[in-house]
Amino acid sequence: MKSISRRRFLKKGIAGAGIVAISPSIMASASAPDGEQEKIIYRTLGKTGLKVPVISFGVMRSDNASLCKAAYDKGIRLFDTANGYQGGNNETMLGNFFKDNKRDSFILATKVKPNTDREGKPTADTTPEKFLEMFNTSLSRLQMEYVDILYVHDLSNPEMLEYKPLIAAIKKLKNEKKIRFMGFSTHRNEPQMINAAADKEDWDVILTSYNYKQAYAAELTSAIKKAATSGIGIVAMKTLAGGGWLDSERTKPMNTSAALKWVLSNPDVHTTIPGMTSFDQLDLNSKLLTDITLNDQENKDLLADMSDPGLFCSGCQQCLALCPLNLPIPDLMRAYMYTFGYSSPSMAKNLLEELAINGNPCSGCDECKVQCSRNFKVKEKIADISRLTNVPVDFLT
Repeated sequence: MKSISRRRFLKKGIAGAGIVAISPSIMASASAPDGEQEKIIYRTLGKTGLKVPVISFGVMRSDNASLCKAAYDKGIRLFDTANGYQGGNNETMLGNFFKDNKRDSFILATKVKPNTDREGKPTADTTPEKFLEMFNTSLSRLQMEYVDILYVHDLSNPEMLEYKPLIAAIKKLKNEKKIRFMGFSTHRNEPQMINAAADKEDWDVILTSYNYKQAYAAELTSAIKKAATSGIGIVAMKTLAGGGWLDSERTKPMNTSAALKWVLSNPDVHTTIPGMTSFDQLDLNSKLLTDITLNDQENKDLLADMSDPGLFCSGCQQCLALCPLNLPIPDLMRAYMYTFGYSSPSMAKNLLEELAINGNPCSGCDECKVQCSRNFKVKEKIADISRLTNVPVDFLT
């Protein structure tokens, strides 16, 4: 794909949004549970054949079953959780809500994260037994006989896509009808991961970060197209590029509808899973179930936001070679985003623990050479977020 700037790509994506919104191949008439007729926009999740509304529910930060019910009543059908969210309470909450609903009226996706090394490669601890143990715990919490989609969580190295012990275990779950479809989620090296998966027959669905602030949005879009063309269903996360705010003080809100519409202007993205923790957020996002056309003001808002560093690490990774301590800077910036963008310091602390961060790793380093492409003050952000390592988890929300 010919190299183009993010600004040019943004304009190109915006220009095509109207075509996507009215395409008859992705439109369907649906009857909401309360009997009200709506024109909800559906797309087919690749070779799974699942018809999904373009807005789904990322339940990660929600602990409110009433909010899930309200989303269901509005026509949202795919609900996304994970084994590790809220220490398992997220799955338990969803299970308690959905156990009394007709099983074919909703789609459940959960994730299980295998042990990997710093480079995302399998280790001696990457065992199918541990993975299956965590999955069975998830199934028990959800009170379901099966989940529709099981994601291998947070993969960043293509070697994991060919790790036979894990692949065989997941295929066994599929044969046992404990899962319907197998997929993986990816936060880093997404184009590389998606391109690799597109050349294989094993994967049904990919959950990938995708938003208008990514430095490699054009490359990622090309990979998504390749995967979608091969029949893989594409679900987009991190669509709001930082949780809906451009600053840690939360004085500069993002136009979240515009950000979601930008993602959905790509017809190869089949649905999105924005996180929602309030009824106001649900009301705003549910409007996109029937209208994903970017208007002039939304176009202007997106272009204006491009010049703001925001809270989202674009993932260019140029910082990695510059850090004398070899720190996982993009992951540390993700922890910062979890705290100040998502208002979830507990998620940030869990990530810091996974990264084996204890205290400020930059303290005592007088030779910082890191230059961030988004002009993040990296050393200050690391010092700020690493304070969480000394806070007991009971004090975090």
